[in-house]
Amino acid sequence: MEKEKDFLNTSWNFNLDTIHNYAFSKNAFTPEECEKIINIANNKRYVTGITSGNIPDIRESEISWLYVNDDLEWLYRRLTDIILDLNNKYFNFDIFGLSEGLQFTNYKAPSGRYGKHMDRGYKSVVRKLSISIQLTDPKKYKGGELFLYDNEIGEQLTKDQGTLVMFPSFMLHEVKPVTEGERNSLVAWVTGNQFR
Repeated sequence: MEKEKDFLNTSWNFNLDTIHNYAFSKNAFTPEECEKIINIANNKRYVTGITSGNIPDIRESEISWLYVNDDLEWLYRRLTDIILDLNNKYFNFDIFGLSEGLQFTNYKAPSGRYGKHMDRGYKSVVRKLSISIQLTDPKKYKGGELFLYDNEIGEQLTKDQGTLVMFPSFMLHEVKPVTEGERNSLVAWVTGNQFR
């Protein structure tokens, strides 16, 4: 008969996992700055948002891409400061920049959404941290909640205008369907060296 001590955990860990599921910067951008970003994006060409591998029926949104030369150096500088601060406090990942531009995303009622997904992919650029900035006043739309999942239920994140949310790109997340109005957000991915 096996003894109880044979079932004891004999591992001895040197470190505990200190990576948070998410961090946020409340009021990172003013309502006026959010409107400025929306106006710049609206003057660019929209394309239909797709997924890696073109998975059908997971995403319904329109996107445009914003870069430093879109009169957005102020935005990139602010993002840099916030990203470095939050990474230092909550993730401590080895990161080096925003190598893909900023993705402006428009979700329209009655079904604009982005189903459960992760922002990283095999044989793609090494995305370490994902960022979502809430640009639209939450009084102007219904639905469109951003959920993060570390269990089956998930956690709804704030819809406050101007708030920046940052989370590891390997976290499962989704944008629930917008049922009234439209929701605009700005998404970015912080890249770095291979995880090891």
